[in-house]
Amino acid sequence: MTRPWLLPPAPGPADARPPRPGRAFPTAVLFDRDGTLIADVPYNGDPARVALMPGAREAVDALRAAAVPVGVVTNQSGVARGLLTRRQVEAVRLRVEELLGPFAVWAVCPHGPGEGCGCRKPAPGLVLAACRSLAVPPERTVVIGDIGADVAAARAAGARGVLVPTAVTRPEEVTAADATASGLPEAVRLALDPAVPAGEAR
Repeated sequence: MTRPWLLPPAPGPADARPPRPGRAFPTAVLFDRDGTLIADVPYNGDPARVALMPGAREAVDALRAAAVPVGVVTNQSGVARGLLTRRQVEAVRLRVEELLGPFAVWAVCPHGPGEGCGCRKPAPGLVLAACRSLAVPPERTVVIGDIGADVAAARAAGARGVLVPTAVTRPEEVTAADATASGLPEAVRLALDPAVPAGEAR
């Protein structure tokens, strides 16, 4: 089975639910997990090691204040490598939601690089699955991540990508990105501004 995992939504307030019909751009914002919302701890299955990235709370709160549903799209190849279980992935997810509040959707790729799935970023499957779950069009969705695979997945799905570079982001990934931001709050400001074409948002 090479489909992504769609983790069931946790109980939460109305801003964690699918968007109202007819809302303005964007209809949803999807975040990468490791290196974007939380510090990148390789193959982490321990909720105690979850630490927020700078600006994560401010960014998510801004989207909720604008009534934009937020989701997470994350590669977790540690499952395929035997380093993580689904229970551990869900435990980390619950810790993230303790810190940031509930997300409308979690789309997780548990496959390894050689399995040929369509969901492992930079393939578009996670973004498309999350959009289907939220009943939103990909072309009105924004994906925020820290490496080239995140924005490439957005592009492949027809969504808009915003790169937030970190120490692990390669220079060529920054050059290839349609839009870059200095941090998560700026990325959200770009996401909420439909007047800024992605290619001019550097």
